[in-house]
Amino acid sequence: MTDPSTPPASSTPSAFGSHHEQVVFCHDEASGLKAIIAIYSTALGPALGGTRFYPYATEAEALTDVLNLSQGMAYKNALAGLDLGGGKAVIIGDPGKLKGEALLRAYGRFVQTLNGRYFTACDVGTFSADMDVIARECDFVVGRTVEHGGAGDSSVLTAFGVYQGMRASAQHVWGDASLAGKRVGVAGVGKVGKHLVDHLMAEEAHVVITDPYEPAVSALLATHPGVVSVADTDTLIREPLDIYAPCALGGALNDESVEAMTAQIVCGAANNQLAHDGIEKRLEERGITYAPDYCVNAGGVIQVADELEGFDFDRAKARAAKIYDTTLSVLARAKAEGVPPSVAADRVAEQRIREIGRLRQVYLPKG
Repeated sequence: MTDPSTPPASSTPSAFGSHHEQVVFCHDEASGLKAIIAIYSTALGPALGGTRFYPYATEAEALTDVLNLSQGMAYKNALAGLDLGGGKAVIIGDPGKLKGEALLRAYGRFVQTLNGRYFTACDVGTFSADMDVIARECDFVVGRTVEHGGAGDSSVLTAFGVYQGMRASAQHVWGDASLAGKRVGVAGVGKVGKHLVDHLMAEEAHVVITDPYEPAVSALLATHPGVVSVADTDTLIREPLDIYAPCALGGALNDESVEAMTAQIVCGAANNQLAHDGIEKRLEERGITYAPDYCVNAGGVIQVADELEGFDFDRAKARAAKIYDTTLSVLARAKAEGVPPSVAADRVAEQRIREIGRLRQVYLPKG
């Protein structure tokens, strides 16, 4: 999976996507809603993926993003061992200007028309409180607030999962899962990044951060005086680091950043970190171990998916802790097969989708 989640300039994508089952365009003129829902696969179960609210420059960019992200969710859910397919939705516009009850409820009604083929949740630009509003019109919503029986902020277990993936990567590279004394650069200390820093500081890692939103940086420095901040991501990747954690939007690993990078491990929460095909090979050539993003950042989807069984935080956390084992397995397979970790992760996910999805061809009578 090598698609940036920051929408790239590209030729107009096909509305059929790349092997996508269904793509739905949603428009409610009165509320200003323009949304696209993409279902990549339901081979393992109903598609689950968040709703991103983002001011895309063009509808083509929005379509590119939702197609890429929905495929990524299919692979993420498969690799996490969930009986869920992959889907994603994007709402086009500035959430600070457009988001309101009427728009969110209109969007909920469109999700409802899919009759359970797609479950939505939070993503960039949407929050648990928004899911509560959407749920007033829709039965297929997870990631709701705790007050409404939901899992609440999914960034908690997203960060925990990335931390486990980082420990597994350290075990693979250095033969020791401990992060104590390691210098870790975290780009983006918003929803997920701030929780990741908490884990790193508790283990006595040396943490360097950057974020364009100054209040987020100030708040974290006040909580953790030992953290160091730098001006921007370009500065961060050139710092002497052991581990680099991209935790903002995608496309963080491009030609320029990979060449400038000092870290031996890349393990972060951002989706679709590889800016284009071939970057994974250049990482390998430079001796940099890349922990595939959708492998390590699956804690959030594990958290919200647990709502489908009646949410239990301890159960969800125990499942997210298995990201350590999954990451170790992917890195070991990559080494054994002589391929980059991103290719190995894809193979594991595709194998599960193929083998378990095949069972759904066997007819089971209802009742």
